[in-house]
Amino acid sequence: MTDAYVALENGQVVTARARAPGRTRGELVFTTAYTGYEESLTDPSYEEQVLTFSYPLIGNYGVRAERFESDRVHPRGVVARELTEDVAEWLTEEGVPAVDHLDTRDLVTSIREQGAMKCGIAVGPDATPEDAKAELAECKGMSEHTDIGAQVSVDENLTHNPDGDGPTVALIDCGAKGSIISSLVERDATVEILPYDATVADVDAVDPDIIFISNGPGDPKNFEEAAALVEEYVGETPLAGICLGQQVIAEALGGETEKMEFGHRGVNQPVQDLRSGKVVMTTQNHGYTVAEPGDLDVTQINVNDDTPEGLESDELDVITRQYHPEANPGPHDTLDFFDDVVELIETAPAANAD
Repeated sequence: MTDAYVALENGQVVTARARAPGRTRGELVFTTAYTGYEESLTDPSYEEQVLTFSYPLIGNYGVRAERFESDRVHPRGVVARELTEDVAEWLTEEGVPAVDHLDTRDLVTSIREQGAMKCGIAVGPDATPEDAKAELAECKGMSEHTDIGAQVSVDENLTHNPDGDGPTVALIDCGAKGSIISSLVERDATVEILPYDATVADVDAVDPDIIFISNGPGDPKNFEEAAALVEEYVGETPLAGICLGQQVIAEALGGETEKMEFGHRGVNQPVQDLRSGKVVMTTQNHGYTVAEPGDLDVTQINVNDDTPEGLESDELDVITRQYHPEANPGPHDTLDFFDDVVELIETAPAANAD
């Protein structure tokens, strides 16, 4: 039964089957991951986007809250070839419109050829193509949200592992995945989570051994407060970042970022370390990339398109990664990044001065 419609920026209107009712709009993107749908759907980096799964069957091992990366579903809408009842019920409970029984191969091809595009979705027994087109028109009239950090960040400071024997990490929450926090806690760090718009006084109050800029959604230029922290503390306190965090740090240190045609989203992105020559598979979810590294050195690149995947500076005590070393979902080839973060803290001049 045709009771759902997806209106695309390229003029197409695709018919589909309703799986979770509602109206929505956003940037249509795709992920190539074939497992980890729970982690992807709860990843804050998908805020304000409509997520298309290229793998045909989504939901074949149920829905378990312990796999979630945050406390809610973040994409505004979900598109798949086939969604199981478990996932459809979950998305209905979350109020996130979802559709299936359409040709996702064609959608993914369109995005790869034409770039990520805006879309409007109308789902339900009374839905019409005009409803989807109206959502698309609203989306096309929207400017990029400069306050997107407020939608995904904590409102106040939170502390994880307060009695840890390791370093104190000030995690600037621009939309952090839970597994980043877990990876740091597993190394006995005390993780002080600060809002995306934390001030210098906020950071000074927790007296961290390192400032860690998290992943998050949208344009790194929207996170001016995080960039200001980088500018304030660079050379005095070690800095680390993942995904959006790499972009924010690069821009703050004289670099430039740019929007990609369709981004990297999946669990099989090959990354080469320029020093060792080793290639590892990585999990990624980003639509922007570093175009110029500024004061940082490029230490890792994406094998497919040569975009920077790792930036470092021994002089400034900075280490960043564009991909997600904590995976979830995806390979665990790069979990040692968190060991490198701890080592950076231990070898930084400030630590040795103590």
